[in-house]
Formats: sequence, C-alpha cells, structure tokens
Amino acid sequence: MNLHPEWSYGAVLYEMNVRQLTPEGTLRAAAAKLGFLHDMGVDAVWLMPIYPIGELDRKGTLGSYYSIRDYCAVNPELGTMADFDAFVAEAHRLGMRVLLDWVANHTARDARWIAEKPASWYERDAAGRPAVPWDWSDTAKLNYADRDVWRAQADAMEFWLTQHDVDGFRCDMAMLVPIEFWNETSLRLRRVKPDLFMLAEAEERNLFEEGAFDACYAWRMHHLMNDVARQRTRVTALRDYIYADRDDYPDSAMRLAFTSNHDENSWNGSEFSRLGDAREIMAVFTFVVPRGLPLIYTGQEIGYDHSFAFFDRDPIPRYEANAFTGFYRRLTALRHDNPALAAGERGGAMTEIRNNAEDCLMTLVRETADNRVVAVMNLSPYAIHADYYTGIYAGMYTDAMTGRPGELRGHVEEDMAPWSYRILTR
Repeated sequence: MNLHPEWSYGAVLYEMNVRQLTPEGTLRAAAAKLGFLHDMGVDAVWLMPIYPIGELDRKGTLGSYYSIRDYCAVNPELGTMADFDAFVAEAHRLGMRVLLDWVANHTARDARWIAEKPASWYERDAAGRPAVPWDWSDTAKLNYADRDVWRAQADAMEFWLTQHDVDGFRCDMAMLVPIEFWNETSLRLRRVKPDLFMLAEAEERNLFEEGAFDACYAWRMHHLMNDVARQRTRVTALRDYIYADRDDYPDSAMRLAFTSNHDENSWNGSEFSRLGDAREIMAVFTFVVPRGLPLIYTGQEIGYDHSFAFFDRDPIPRYEANAFTGFYRRLTALRHDNPALAAGERGGAMTEIRNNAEDCLMTLVRETADNRVVAVMNLSPYAIHADYYTGIYAGMYTDAMTGRPGELRGHVEEDMAPWSYRILTR
C-alpha cells in the first residue's frame, strides 16, 4: 500500500510565479511554458495563489498573492476560470500534476467572508476589527475556534478538487492553523481524491501523526545550506541535521528541499547572491539528500539571477533554454532514474563513507535493492586532498552529470576543487 501518491515518490516540483514568469503575467501565457518544464523533467507545478487579491491596505501596486478576497475565484489579472481549467488540462495532458497554494490562516481585509459571514469567523482586536496576524497588515486572521470556518475552508478546497481537477495543495503557514483542522480536512478530501497530495509550509512533527500531510518544508536544512555557503558553519552541521531529521520524523515523511522559493528569492535574494559559488553543489544536494523532495523555483531553470518584486510586476525579460536548463534536466533525470533517491519510505537511507576531511567533504551512499547512488561532495570553499576507502562500494559506475562510465576505486586519493562534486550511479 502506498502512503503517498505514486507519482510523488520520484517527483520534482516546480513553484510557478505566474505574475513574473512571462511578460503577460497570465495563466494562458504560463500554460505555454508547461511543455518546456515537462521536457526539463518537472512532475508537478505548484501555483502561487491565483485568487483575487484584496484592495484594502494593499501592498504595492498589485498586492500580495497571500491576501485573498475569494477562495473560489481566479484573480482577473491572471485570467479567467476557463484559463485556469485550460492550464490544468494542459498540465494533465503532459502527465504533470497541479498543486494550488492554500492560505488557511488568513484572508484579505476586504474578503467576501468579512462582509458575508458572522463576526465570529475572524479573530478581533480590542476595537472589534479583524485582527492582523504578525505584521501582515493587508490580511485578517481567521478564527479556528469557530467550527464553521473549518467547514468553509474544507468546502472551498473540495471545490477545486471536484470542479477544477487540481491534484493537491501547498498549505501556507500550516503551523498557524490547528493540526486537528488539517487532520480532519485531509481525511475528508482524500475520500474525494484518494491520490491527493498535501505539502505543508511548516516542519512540526505532528504534521505527519495522522497522515494529514505527505510532505513538509525542510527550512532548517535550507538555512544550514545558506550558512555553509557563507562559511558561518561547516558541513558537519548539515551531517548532524540529516541524522537528527531521521530520528525526528517517520520514514514516510517527505521533506521539501530547495535552494530558492518565493520567500527566499524576494526577501533574501536569489540563490546566486545567497549561495555564491556554492549554488550548483547545493542544488545537487537537494536532489540526493535523504527524504528530499526537490523544488525548482521560477527562473532557476534558466539561471535568472534576480530577486523578484513581491507586490508588483517584475517579469523575466528573456526566457529560453540554456546551460542552467541542461543542468536541471540532468538532475531531474538523476532523480527519475534512481529509485534509491526516492522521497519518503521508498528511498535508500544514507550511509556515509568515512573520509579524511569530514568538516568539508561528504561521501555518502543511498541504496535500494537494485540501485545505488554515491555522492562525493566538497561542500567547502577550500581545495582539499580527499582520501577514503570505499570498501563494498568500489566498482564501476556512471557519472550522472556527464554520462561517462568510470571506476570508483577501493582506495580513493584525489584533489578536489572548492564546491566540486561527483554523483555516481549503478
């Protein structure tokens, strides 16, 4: 019995920022890019929120994607519901899944629910106004003490499953909503769509206790990757994280692994600015790390070094395949061709090959009954002399990034450049 949808175990996700992907900034224009993403090896597209955006206290010209006026409509700036349906149909024709970004914690301050529903649907400040969560001044905090909010949220999510054939949800700030809501709602939605996929923007352990979610963010790992790239810590911290993560979560838990997403890109900079010369090896790391469910964010597939404006139009000026596209195509093929790299309970556990430079060098193996992947990664800005014995893992392999065959000797001694790596498969 599968614990997750069959397609998800070896999947590569793509986060699509419809507003910035094309000069038009529409769903119709975005649909024309699906063939490009499919050819690159993307399995599922997560759409940032496509719903109408609030106007009251709007930030910037166009507002935040996460300030939602109506959960069951399409932002007219992006197109029509017919355009959305055409997008989903094209994705499905190509064999790709579509995930909607779901914002359960809050709405816009001029959302339909504020005007149409009882005051008890929202938390209130001392003056009786809908409360503002955190510093998100363009939003209003929903009140999950009112069970009618639970039912309305679930109804709206089911609307997109039954009426518009979406395949799942990325759930924004999932930890701000009671886990009991997610457990109950997920169970209801899976009765409607048994292969539903649920991704939480959170990493609390209780997300998986009753099967509400298939995957959650690996935020801590992401921040460690940034710190390693900036030499604020060494690779030993990443190694410690992997072992702790193994103990903290069930084997079935999938962890979203990424070098960028909409939050990181807009608020902390592109992967080029944050990771520097470590950008490539860190992307590789997200594809080989245990439990990992790798993510590509809009623009990474063409190496677009830019931090997108969040509240205004800021489209990619030129979109065409290049060396970065080829790089990600090789990574997606690595993922698809090697069951040992599967997410969740199907993937191979990490076994380390001890080496002489463990504050810089990771030499790890992931293996299933008929597949093995060996990763040799100098996760440091230093040229090192690597020295290690491979034991039972010695033999002939194929280099996943070059396609060339070669031998992994029983005793390896080699000089490795900063941030260099080899990924070997057999």
